[in-house]
Amino acid sequence: MVAVSARTIIKNFAGTQVLRGVDIHVPDGEFAVLVGPSGCGKSTLLRLLAGLEDVTSGEIWFGDRDVTRAEPRDRDVAMVFQSYALYPHLSVRDNLAFGLKLRGTDPAVIGQRVDEVAAMLGLGELLGRLPRALSGGQRQRVAMGRAIVRRPQLFLFDEPLSNLDAALRAQVRVDIRRRHEQLGATSIYVTHDQIEAMTLADRIFLLNRGQVEQTGTPRAVYDDPASQFVAGFLGSPAMNFLPATVGNHHDRAAVFLADGRPIAVDTARFPGVRPDQKVILGIRPHDLALRGGDESADLTIHAGLVELLGPELQIHSELAGTPITLCLATNTGVRKDDHLRLTVRTMHLFDAATGASLRKP
Repeated sequence: MVAVSARTIIKNFAGTQVLRGVDIHVPDGEFAVLVGPSGCGKSTLLRLLAGLEDVTSGEIWFGDRDVTRAEPRDRDVAMVFQSYALYPHLSVRDNLAFGLKLRGTDPAVIGQRVDEVAAMLGLGELLGRLPRALSGGQRQRVAMGRAIVRRPQLFLFDEPLSNLDAALRAQVRVDIRRRHEQLGATSIYVTHDQIEAMTLADRIFLLNRGQVEQTGTPRAVYDDPASQFVAGFLGSPAMNFLPATVGNHHDRAAVFLADGRPIAVDTARFPGVRPDQKVILGIRPHDLALRGGDESADLTIHAGLVELLGPELQIHSELAGTPITLCLATNTGVRKDDHLRLTVRTMHLFDAATGASLRKP
């Protein structure tokens, strides 16, 4: 396997800059996810790594080898596409073997590798079938198998689960992560789905408008988003954002919401806030908790729409003129129009002008 580095990558299409100085580094054997909204440049970056597009400027290195101008066939990568890209007239066995046959691999070696991969992916009973006789999940496993059988130094995945229904996406997602751990392969995976990013990745690269907005482990990026964009993109339901102004309340730092109600601020976590600064208060729906009648509360709201989602309730309301969502355990028994006294377990503050996090570096 191999470490992958993309250094100051710029890519222009017809005068439009799609990637604007992107830097990524994926250590040998790691599973990295490029995530972001549609049009952020993540699939373009993957195609540059595969050699399917040429960089406008910058360098791509596989280990100590500069592959910036190398042909795709010389990069030793395998790519799994959203569309499966199976040959409809070939059996599963022949689809798995196709790439090896093109390379002139010994037939005995081909047979051994195909059988090994079929056993790994549960395709043994399907080897004689044509793609049209397979389900979507089975076709995606064949596409994965065709990549695995080559034993490349790098696996690239371009939104491979987009065509599957929710249940199959969850199943194949687990399969992909399990195979990665079995093979120890360097893998780079593109998705716009935050759940796939959070569950699959060792390291996330969150792209926005052709640049890497933040890099880190899923937990680090979720817990300490570097910007309002990152905070809003990762997390379901999405983080609540409330306009506020920094001030003092009872000789303590606080943020004042649009209706004037104060919420205390931990200055050790946000040492850079200054009086009268315009900020955005971010609160994840799961970071709001009920307070008992005798306990002090940070917020009070009336429950609006209450949705039952199995083990939890998703409650939609309004706070200081802004919609707000919170998640509470089903056994709290909250109903529409209930008066709720809440505490904020964790808050985030972002500069209202730049969107940058104001947390302690």
